[in-house]
Amino acid sequence: MVQGSRKWHEKLPFALLGYRITVRTSTGTTLYLLVYRTKSVIPAEVEIPSLRVIVEARIDDDEWLYHRRMARAYNKKVCPRNFEVGQLVLRRILPHQVEAKGKFSPNWQGPFVVKKVLSNRALYLTDIEGEMAEMAINADAVKRYYV
Repeated sequence: MVQGSRKWHEKLPFALLGYRITVRTSTGTTLYLLVYRTKSVIPAEVEIPSLRVIVEARIDDDEWLYHRRMARAYNKKVCPRNFEVGQLVLRRILPHQVEAKGKFSPNWQGPFVVKKVLSNRALYLTDIEGEMAEMAINADAVKRYYV
């Protein structure tokens, strides 16, 4: 999510979604079900379709198989990047960071050293002096640095 109290407006939709799809003990149902007369679909179900989502979308078998085949073909070409402790990497400068200062500013920072690799593809990085970063970074925002 977002760090800091100034960006509370970015957290608000997630908080409201959680509030609306939580089962109330007094009614035994969710607020979403009472208002819209249908069960809510959480964002994860849209990304990973469940049988209920498929039935509601009325996707026929041919189209469903086509989507599955296209996803499989795409996923074959994607090769995950695995990092090891001690490797040198560059970290992407994201648009909301202070270092992002315009069109011609660099897109990568570094080099950094991988200090710890977590199981969920997150990394702890240290700079060259050995100072550790305060939080983990996703491996998608990192690329290998070749000297």
